[in-house]
Amino acid sequence: MRKVKWAFWGIVALFVAGFLDYTLPQHDVVRITEAYNRVTSVSWVNKYFYASPDTGTAESVDTRDVRFINAVFPDGSVKVYRNEDTGWIWPPYFKYDSSNLQAVASNLKSTDAAPKWVMVTHYGWRFAPMSIYPNAIRITEVAGPDVSYFPWLNVVILVLLAALVLMIRRMWLQFWERLVDPAVAEIQEAGDRTRGWLSRLFGRKS
Repeated sequence: MRKVKWAFWGIVALFVAGFLDYTLPQHDVVRITEAYNRVTSVSWVNKYFYASPDTGTAESVDTRDVRFINAVFPDGSVKVYRNEDTGWIWPPYFKYDSSNLQAVASNLKSTDAAPKWVMVTHYGWRFAPMSIYPNAIRITEVAGPDVSYFPWLNVVILVLLAALVLMIRRMWLQFWERLVDPAVAEIQEAGDRTRGWLSRLFGRKS
């Protein structure tokens, strides 16, 4: 039973870690090579990784004209971002400026001979088999490819979540100690009294 319990909590921990990894902002230092629009099919397989149909850039449930941004890392590897509004839907980035962001990306395009390095703030994953792309939130020009960024916001959110979990755990333990344990003790005492009464009753008859 203990193994089942640990397996359950392990699955919950993996789910929470994956959820946070997808949702929290990430930062890439890249060089933009292209910014374009493309009609993209959205199916039941990947629709949860695209904008909700009631946001500004999602005009259709099945197909939509999605903005994309191609980029190259300093080591030569590539990455593709989508550029969609998030609206008031989860995740709560409240993004409504995808058109402006696309203009910024187009303006910051550069070549390998004369690179312009930018920091792309985004959330989400790139998973090619399901046509899933991270969503770009902000693009900022930086001094060079070696610029680093410490994720202060992520740290603050994780600390607050940890404090919330500890508070909920403490409340649960207090609830269990004040209400459940006494109730269980009373049930056990009632069971003991009943067993004692039955043993005395049947003992006299025998």
